[in-house]
Amino acid sequence: MLENLFTLVNTVALVGWLLLIFAPGWQWTRRIVLSLGISLFFAIIYVVMFALNIAAFKLDSFSTLAGVMNLFTAPQAVLIGWVHYLAFDLFVGCWEVSNAQKTGVPHKFVIPCLLFTFMLGPTGLLMYWVVRQLTVKPKMEANF
Repeated sequence: MLENLFTLVNTVALVGWLLLIFAPGWQWTRRIVLSLGISLFFAIIYVVMFALNIAAFKLDSFSTLAGVMNLFTAPQAVLIGWVHYLAFDLFVGCWEVSNAQKTGVPHKFVIPCLLFTFMLGPTGLLMYWVVRQLTVKPKMEANF
């Protein structure tokens, strides 16, 4: 069961990332990915799995590195953590694409950021911020 769920979320995430990279303006990308549909699907899985396994989590487990490491010795906890990463990294990728479309960052410059966000989360976000700073001209405000 856990292995099947792992395969499902990985496949769905990969489809989402491929759509963001290769078809960011396609109507189905907007409907399925940019609408946050996939991230919300992951959020539902996360909440259900967490609720079903809440007895395994002790609040003090989150207050020390050793406690967090101990949490991730259980396969259910690892999968919950993995779904957490997938949901938030894809959310950030959606934001990058949406923000680039609004601010005029050319998609060819967003693609490397998406790849880094997919593989290294915060690194891709930082990379996108730098790309946006270098490609978007500040708007002149009218002086009255």
